Amino acid sequence: MANIPRVSPHDAAGHNSLSFFATFTVAFVLFSAIAVVGQVLGWQWRSWLPGAEGVKSVTGGIKSAVYTFMSHIQ
Repeated sequence: MANIPRVSPHDAAGHNSLSFFATFTVAFVLFSAIAVVGQVLGWQWRSWLPGAEGVKSVTGGIKSAVYTFMSHIQ
């Protein structure tokens, strides 16, 4: 028989949590860079990011955009 490694549900949940955190962090940094450049240059960057259109604060807009992006890739 083949030697199949067993993965406990706890280990699988930890891996999924880590991959979610890594994806969230990369997206947050990327969207932050877009927002900072847009803010400095005076562009309307909120319309570029999904979910950030109605948010007034920069961090709120970035967070909203990241959560919208994350819901599309899952």
